[in-house]
Amino acid sequence: MTSDNQWRQRFSDLLVGHHSPTGDPIDAGARLIVFDEDGSEAFRAALARHHRFEKNEQTVWIRPLIGGQDTADGYQFNLGIVRRRALQWKAIRLVDDAVEIDLVHGQRARVEPADGPELAELARWDEFTNRLSPDEDAVLGRLDADSWHGRYA
Repeated sequence: MTSDNQWRQRFSDLLVGHHSPTGDPIDAGARLIVFDEDGSEAFRAALARHHRFEKNEQTVWIRPLIGGQDTADGYQFNLGIVRRRALQWKAIRLVDDAVEIDLVHGQRARVEPADGPELAELARWDEFTNRLSPDEDAVLGRLDADSWHGRYA
């Protein structure tokens, strides 16, 4: 049986890239894959490097990276689209190097090391967020709002 601290630590380590094969966290990150009850893949996306666990609830807030695009000013994300999302769980376990989550509505989510296109998208996110002001970056990292009213909306 997986303790609460074990899976939370692994979840956090995956998102911030503490599993990097080079030792540099920027070379690693996490992706989310959601499976329907029949086992078919319903959703896949890289995850931003921040998350927030709700106190006294079985909920974690994440930010799947969707909708980025090349522009004349570099790769950008619309922060009105790249919103926080909640994972509400019934059960969580460590499976190999991933965290598997039985969601309350019957789907299963897997947070695992990103590679391929998801790792490339995370690198573009890192580059994009380097252009944010410290205040903008702090607002994103808090994961406490459902809308964005600043630049890049």
